[in-house]
Amino acid sequence: MKYAVIFERSVDGYGAYVPDLRGCVTVGETQEETEQNIREAIAGHLEAMRESGELILEPTSTAANIEILAT
Repeated sequence: MKYAVIFERSVDGYGAYVPDLRGCVTVGETQEETEQNIREAIAGHLEAMRESGELILEPTSTAANIEILAT
């Protein structure tokens, strides 16, 4: 499965979350570190859902960068 991940830059580093997995979030000092952390967070989140018998739905969220030209 492929999940959309939203990365946000802050003054302290980066944060990331998965819209299709409520509560699946992480932070890191760099985007690369944060990407690795969110991969681990997704795997752990899905494992916890399976163990608790929760239904894992197919991902439905998508993300895109939209360029806005200044006028």
